[in-house]
Amino acid sequence: MKTIVLPFLLALGAATPALAQSAGDWTLGFGLGYVEPKDNNGLLAGAPTTINSNTRPTITAEYFIRDNLGVELLAATPFKHTVTIQGVGTATTKHLPPTVSLVYHFDNGGKFVPFAGAGLNYTVFFSEKSALGNVKIDDSFGLALKAGFDVKVSANDAIRTEVRWIDISSDVKLNGTKIGKTNIDPLVVGVSYVHKF
Repeated sequence: MKTIVLPFLLALGAATPALAQSAGDWTLGFGLGYVEPKDNNGLLAGAPTTINSNTRPTITAEYFIRDNLGVELLAATPFKHTVTIQGVGTATTKHLPPTVSLVYHFDNGGKFVPFAGAGLNYTVFFSEKSALGNVKIDDSFGLALKAGFDVKVSANDAIRTEVRWIDISSDVKLNGTKIGKTNIDPLVVGVSYVHKF
Protein backbone atom coordinates (compact mmCIF):
# COMPACT_ATOMS: atom_id res chain seq x y z
CA MET A 1 0.00 0.00 0.00
CA LYS A 2 2.81 2.42 0.91
CA THR A 3 4.59 1.74 -2.42
CA ILE A 4 1.46 2.84 -4.32
CA VAL A 5 0.13 5.72 -2.22
CA LEU A 6 3.37 7.57 -1.42
CA PRO A 7 4.59 8.04 -5.05
CA PHE A 8 1.07 9.16 -6.02
CA LEU A 9 1.02 11.79 -3.29
CA LEU A 10 4.54 12.95 -4.15
CA ALA A 11 3.52 13.40 -7.78
CA LEU A 12 0.50 15.45 -6.77
CA GLY A 13 2.61 17.58 -4.46
CA ALA A 14 5.07 18.37 -7.23
CA ALA A 15 2.30 19.80 -9.41
CA THR A 16 0.16 21.76 -6.95
CA PRO A 17 0.60 24.46 -4.26
CA ALA A 18 0.10 23.99 -0.53
CA LEU A 19 -3.28 24.24 1.19
CA ALA A 20 -3.49 27.17 3.64
CA GLN A 21 -5.67 27.14 6.76
CA SER A 22 -7.09 30.28 8.39
CA ALA A 23 -8.75 30.97 11.74
CA GLY A 24 -12.44 30.04 11.52
CA ASP A 25 -11.99 27.42 8.79
CA TRP A 26 -13.51 23.96 9.11
CA THR A 27 -12.29 20.80 7.41
CA LEU A 28 -14.06 17.47 7.06
CA GLY A 29 -12.18 14.32 6.08
CA PHE A 30 -13.30 10.87 4.95
CA GLY A 31 -10.90 7.96 4.59
CA LEU A 32 -9.57 4.66 5.84
CA GLY A 33 -7.64 3.89 9.02
CA TYR A 34 -5.40 0.84 9.41
CA VAL A 35 -4.87 -0.09 13.08
CA GLU A 36 -1.73 -2.13 13.75
CA PRO A 37 -1.32 -3.08 17.44
CA LYS A 38 2.26 -3.29 18.68
CA ASP A 39 3.99 -6.66 19.04
CA ASN A 40 3.83 -8.49 22.37
CA ASN A 41 0.50 -7.33 23.76
CA GLY A 42 1.11 -8.52 27.30
CA LEU A 43 0.16 -11.58 29.34
CA LEU A 44 -3.41 -12.80 29.80
CA ALA A 45 -4.04 -15.82 32.00
CA GLY A 46 -0.23 -16.04 32.29
CA ALA A 47 0.23 -16.56 28.55
CA PRO A 48 1.63 -14.32 25.78
CA THR A 49 -1.10 -12.49 23.90
CA THR A 50 -1.32 -11.01 20.39
CA ILE A 51 -3.94 -8.80 18.75
CA ASN A 52 -4.45 -8.66 14.99
CA SER A 53 -4.78 -5.57 12.78
CA ASN A 54 -7.93 -4.14 11.16
CA THR A 55 -8.97 -1.46 8.65
CA ARG A 56 -12.14 0.64 8.84
CA PRO A 57 -13.60 3.90 7.46
CA THR A 58 -12.73 7.04 9.41
CA ILE A 59 -14.01 10.60 9.60
CA THR A 60 -12.29 13.72 10.94
CA ALA A 61 -13.62 17.19 11.68
CA GLU A 62 -11.24 20.06 12.46
CA TYR A 63 -11.89 23.66 13.48
CA PHE A 64 -9.08 26.21 13.21
CA ILE A 65 -8.90 28.31 16.36
CA ARG A 66 -6.15 30.42 14.78
CA ASP A 67 -4.22 30.39 11.52
CA ASN A 68 -2.73 26.92 10.99
CA LEU A 69 -3.78 25.66 14.45
CA GLY A 70 -6.80 23.40 14.66
CA VAL A 71 -8.73 21.24 17.09
CA GLU A 72 -9.52 17.89 15.47
CA LEU A 73 -11.94 15.09 16.34
CA LEU A 74 -11.27 11.61 14.92
CA ALA A 75 -14.13 9.10 14.72
CA ALA A 76 -14.56 5.77 12.92
CA THR A 77 -16.84 2.86 12.31
CA PRO A 78 -16.15 0.03 14.81
CA PHE A 79 -12.82 -1.75 14.46
CA LYS A 80 -12.82 -5.51 15.12
CA HIS A 81 -9.87 -7.48 16.51
CA THR A 82 -9.06 -11.05 17.47
CA VAL A 83 -7.19 -11.47 20.74
CA THR A 84 -5.13 -14.68 20.76
CA ILE A 85 -3.91 -16.03 24.10
CA GLN A 86 -1.17 -18.53 23.30
CA GLY A 87 -2.16 -22.07 24.29
CA VAL A 88 -5.42 -20.87 25.88
CA GLY A 89 -7.81 -19.61 23.20
CA THR A 90 -9.14 -16.54 21.43
CA ALA A 91 -11.62 -13.73 21.90
CA THR A 92 -12.98 -11.10 19.55
CA THR A 93 -13.83 -7.52 20.38
CA LYS A 94 -14.95 -4.32 18.70
CA HIS A 95 -13.84 -0.84 19.65
CA LEU A 96 -14.42 2.82 18.89
CA PRO A 97 -11.44 5.21 19.30
CA PRO A 98 -12.68 8.83 19.49
CA THR A 99 -9.63 11.10 19.67
CA VAL A 100 -9.35 14.86 20.18
CA SER A 101 -6.09 16.50 19.07
CA LEU A 102 -4.53 19.94 18.84
CA VAL A 103 -2.87 20.04 15.41
CA TYR A 104 -0.41 22.54 13.91
CA HIS A 105 -0.23 22.78 10.11
CA PHE A 106 3.11 24.07 8.81
CA ASP A 107 2.15 26.57 6.08
CA ASN A 108 5.57 26.79 4.43
CA GLY A 109 4.38 27.95 1.01
CA GLY A 110 5.76 24.80 -0.59
CA LYS A 111 4.24 21.80 -2.29
CA PHE A 112 3.06 20.09 0.90
CA VAL A 113 1.38 21.11 4.14
CA PRO A 114 2.93 18.91 6.85
CA PHE A 115 1.30 18.80 10.25
CA ALA A 116 1.86 17.40 13.73
CA GLY A 117 -0.39 17.12 16.74
CA ALA A 118 -1.07 15.66 20.16
CA GLY A 119 -4.21 14.92 22.09
CA LEU A 120 -6.24 12.43 24.09
CA ASN A 121 -7.90 9.18 23.11
CA TYR A 122 -10.78 7.32 24.75
CA THR A 123 -11.20 3.78 23.43
CA VAL A 124 -14.48 1.98 24.11
CA PHE A 125 -14.48 -1.83 23.84
CA PHE A 126 -17.71 -3.76 23.28
CA SER A 127 -19.22 -6.94 21.77
CA GLU A 128 -16.55 -9.17 23.30
CA LYS A 129 -17.05 -12.86 22.41
CA SER A 130 -15.12 -15.97 23.37
CA ALA A 131 -15.58 -19.71 23.83
CA LEU A 132 -13.53 -19.29 27.02
CA GLY A 133 -16.45 -17.59 28.81
CA ASN A 134 -17.60 -14.06 29.54
CA VAL A 135 -14.76 -11.75 28.48
CA LYS A 136 -14.76 -8.04 29.33
CA ILE A 137 -12.11 -5.52 28.17
CA ASP A 138 -12.08 -2.25 30.11
CA ASP A 139 -12.19 1.08 28.27
CA SER A 140 -8.90 2.96 27.88
CA PHE A 141 -7.88 6.62 28.20
CA GLY A 142 -4.48 7.79 26.99
CA LEU A 143 -2.20 10.03 24.95
CA ALA A 144 -2.40 10.25 21.15
CA LEU A 145 0.24 11.65 18.77
CA LYS A 146 0.00 12.25 15.03
CA ALA A 147 2.00 13.52 12.04
CA GLY A 148 1.46 13.64 8.30
CA PHE A 149 0.87 15.93 5.36
CA ASP A 150 -1.83 17.25 3.05
CA VAL A 151 -1.43 17.57 -0.72
CA LYS A 152 -3.75 20.04 -2.45
CA VAL A 153 -5.91 18.80 -5.33
CA SER A 154 -8.10 21.94 -5.62
CA ALA A 155 -8.59 25.25 -3.80
CA ASN A 156 -10.49 23.59 -0.94
CA ASP A 157 -9.61 19.90 -1.26
CA ALA A 158 -6.63 17.77 -0.32
CA ILE A 159 -5.42 14.19 -0.04
CA ARG A 160 -4.13 13.46 3.45
CA THR A 161 -1.77 10.77 4.66
CA GLU A 162 -0.91 10.44 8.34
CA VAL A 163 0.38 8.18 11.10
CA ARG A 164 -0.91 8.16 14.66
CA TRP A 165 0.38 6.49 17.81
CA ILE A 166 -2.20 5.88 20.52
CA ASP A 167 -1.61 4.75 24.10
CA ILE A 168 -4.20 1.99 24.71
CA SER A 169 -3.88 -0.32 27.73
CA SER A 170 -6.80 -2.24 29.21
CA ASP A 171 -7.54 -4.66 32.02
CA VAL A 172 -9.15 -7.89 30.83
CA LYS A 173 -11.60 -9.97 32.87
CA LEU A 174 -12.80 -13.52 32.28
CA ASN A 175 -16.04 -14.47 34.07
CA GLY A 176 -15.58 -11.44 36.33
CA THR A 177 -11.96 -12.21 37.33
CA LYS A 178 -9.06 -10.10 36.11
CA ILE A 179 -6.68 -12.21 34.01
CA GLY A 180 -4.19 -9.47 33.12
CA LYS A 181 -3.64 -6.29 31.15
CA THR A 182 -3.29 -6.01 27.41
CA ASN A 183 -1.05 -3.29 25.97
CA ILE A 184 -2.23 -2.45 22.46
CA ASP A 185 -0.46 0.89 21.74
CA PRO A 186 -1.23 0.79 18.00
CA LEU A 187 0.10 2.68 15.04
CA VAL A 188 -2.79 3.97 12.93
CA VAL A 189 -2.01 4.69 9.29
CA GLY A 190 -4.63 6.83 7.56
CA VAL A 191 -5.36 8.04 4.03
CA SER A 192 -8.28 10.42 3.48
CA TYR A 193 -9.92 13.07 1.34
CA VAL A 194 -10.23 16.42 3.15
CA HIS A 195 -12.52 19.31 2.23
CA LYS A 196 -12.15 22.85 3.65
CA PHE A 197 -15.25 24.97 4.32
